[in-house]
Amino acid sequence: MAENKSQITSENKSPNRKKTLLISLAILIAGAAVTLFIFLTEPEAVPETAVSETAMLVEVAGVEHGNFSPSITATGRVIPEQEIILSPRVSGEIIEIAGNFAPGSFVSKGEKLLQIDPSDYRNALQLRESELMQAKADLDMEMGRQYVAQQDYELFEEEIPEENQSLILREPQLRSVKSRIESASASVEQAQLDLQRTSIIAPFDAHILNRNANVGSQVAPGNNLGRLVGVDMYWVEVSVPPSRLQWLTFPDDKSSRGSEVRIRNRTAWSENQYRQGFLYQLIGTLEEETRLARVLVAVPDPLALKLDGEPVLMIGSFVEVSIQAKEIEDVIRVNRNLIRQDQTVWLMKDGRLNIKEVDILMQDENYAYVTGGMTPEDQVVITNLATVAEGARLRVEELDNAEDEIDDGSESLGSDDEQNTGG
Repeated sequence: MAENKSQITSENKSPNRKKTLLISLAILIAGAAVTLFIFLTEPEAVPETAVSETAMLVEVAGVEHGNFSPSITATGRVIPEQEIILSPRVSGEIIEIAGNFAPGSFVSKGEKLLQIDPSDYRNALQLRESELMQAKADLDMEMGRQYVAQQDYELFEEEIPEENQSLILREPQLRSVKSRIESASASVEQAQLDLQRTSIIAPFDAHILNRNANVGSQVAPGNNLGRLVGVDMYWVEVSVPPSRLQWLTFPDDKSSRGSEVRIRNRTAWSENQYRQGFLYQLIGTLEEETRLARVLVAVPDPLALKLDGEPVLMIGSFVEVSIQAKEIEDVIRVNRNLIRQDQTVWLMKDGRLNIKEVDILMQDENYAYVTGGMTPEDQVVITNLATVAEGARLRVEELDNAEDEIDDGSESLGSDDEQNTGG
């Protein structure tokens, strides 16, 4: 019995295996058929032969044509036109100081600032004067002797040799007395000068920057007593590129003025404040490091002593200057921000971008002055484009709005016609 059961079980398993194999094979065949069908029926990609071109929206602006006077902007440092270190010419003790001789004060030309003790110099003057009086007295006495000698000579004229006449007439003694008088006179003049120099006065209208002496100080010739600067005019030393010098006007002499200049101190003054000056002189050397040319700008009354409400220039401060250059005739003026790479501009002509190389005569802080490559009728593209290509289509915002209004009107008319037709 057991053998019969195992035989039956083996016979039942054999058909099941065949059935499984057949099902698996059928699934594989079906999958292959589906895959083949998909590959055979996949659509092919067809490249488009034409690409629709969209015009870029830009803003344009016209240009200015005519004669213009550019403004050359640079930076400079304020320096004094007149500056001295006050020092005595005689030695002694300071016994008096003027109240105005203090840092920050103003003094007038000829005003006494310091007084050195004059006692010694007054005594020396009296001594020199007495020596001069003695020399003059000796001259009077000698003139008397000259008269007596002349009388004696006339009595013995024929008996005295000619070579001894000058001795008989006391001519050497007369020359000696006269020489002593000249020497005594010079000594008196020198003593008078020394006495005058004990009073130290201001050589010009000045601003006191510092003081290095007090009452009781012992001073000697050459000592630094203080620093004074003139108040009539300051200079601004400005650095400009040598290529800009051809556009500047310098005065022919000290009585004339060069190009007008505006001076601004952005850090200390308000936006609308400035001082007026003029080109004074060209300094004949270039700066060692920057290789820039240096010019002097003169500013009258820099401390605004006569000009109420004007800002005050301070020595050593850095300022911005705008120099009025010579007039340029028959040029086109373009905002310098519109000058693109390689001195080109973007123009809009017939609805397309035209990249044009231009000839620039000069540029200032705001504008470029073009002499070639543009016409007064040109329209400059002021929009910064992401992609730039010659001939690219452009459209202007104002034109788009006008076209939209026309389109809207056409649609409205069309709908009305349709309604009328339908009616």
